[in-house]
Amino acid sequence: MTFTESHQTSDAYFMARAIRLARKGHFTTFPNPRVGCVLVKDGEIIAEGWHKKAGEGHAEVNALAQTSDAAGCTAYVTLEPCSHTGRTPPCSDALIKAGVSRVVIGMQDTNPLVAGNGIRKLEAAGIEVLSGVCEADAKALNPGFIQRMTLKRPFVRAKLACSLDGRTAMASGESQWITGPSARAQVQQLRAGSSAIISGVDSVIADDSALTVRAEQLNLPDAEQIAKRQPLRVVLDSHLRLPENAKILQQPGETLVVFTESDSDKQARLEQAGAVCLQLPAEQGRVSLLALMEYLNQRECNDVLLETGATLAGAFAEAGLIDELVVFMAPTLMGDGARGLLHLPGITKMADQKRLTLTDCRMVGADMMITARFTGKSQ
Repeated sequence: MTFTESHQTSDAYFMARAIRLARKGHFTTFPNPRVGCVLVKDGEIIAEGWHKKAGEGHAEVNALAQTSDAAGCTAYVTLEPCSHTGRTPPCSDALIKAGVSRVVIGMQDTNPLVAGNGIRKLEAAGIEVLSGVCEADAKALNPGFIQRMTLKRPFVRAKLACSLDGRTAMASGESQWITGPSARAQVQQLRAGSSAIISGVDSVIADDSALTVRAEQLNLPDAEQIAKRQPLRVVLDSHLRLPENAKILQQPGETLVVFTESDSDKQARLEQAGAVCLQLPAEQGRVSLLALMEYLNQRECNDVLLETGATLAGAFAEAGLIDELVVFMAPTLMGDGARGLLHLPGITKMADQKRLTLTDCRMVGADMMITARFTGKSQ
């Protein structure tokens, strides 16, 4: 092995460690990205850190705080160090002040306030910079943040549970429970990792959904702490049909009821019951999904979980607004009278089909968890 090959191998090794550290902030960094940092001197890790919570120290600062002498070391950071003052001072300045001699970066920051400025600041200070090490894995840490910075809308992940014959609910709307407890724990983790959860009023009424993160079902060691932050719950309710005694209005956190047709009396009753009501433009008789995406972008929502029925899920798919499908398939049959997975009336011939790329497939308890992206959707 040549010196160059050895150097590249060690860069990948330490960046992989930084990526694992970044994952520790998976449930807590909103609306900030998940970032990890490892400081290495003479081939040994001397300090490491990760970003834990918005408003607190970034990964680089947390790592630097663990050592009294970072001079001459190499910093491995999953995301380009910030170069601007936000809730905290610039991390690029902290690395320069500490005397770091080399910075290895997983990916360039897509935030327009950074977007290469951090790299240029480091290089101007005489620091060697290498970017793009383990880039795909670094990008996989923050699909929502990346998309919000580049496309100005959140990353939408649709969760669907179905039988082996592709059914999601009985004709009556009854759907609890198709899958087992292990799959439901995975859904709880999807919720906990999301900025917001979207559902349609029909689904919420049919199941009297709470759409909360429940510590006892998370199956994680720090479940109680994670569950303290409840994602924004969004109910699309064009005509304000949600009952004032709905379970979703009695939960901790914010329930946003989005409507199109004004009814001041019903709105007042819902708000008295604990809802926050928002009127958005209508499109084909229902809430404009593009207007909803714009609003969630303004709310700094990175990752959004869509938990709803076949009609609304189909509408998101038809609008090109589903970035990832997570399907839990149970080993059961529900019959021809049950409801299908997605309502896609626009597909009438083979040429119209929507192609998907499978990115993961695994058993979760007795159920299968399938993750797929529409062909052409980038990471």
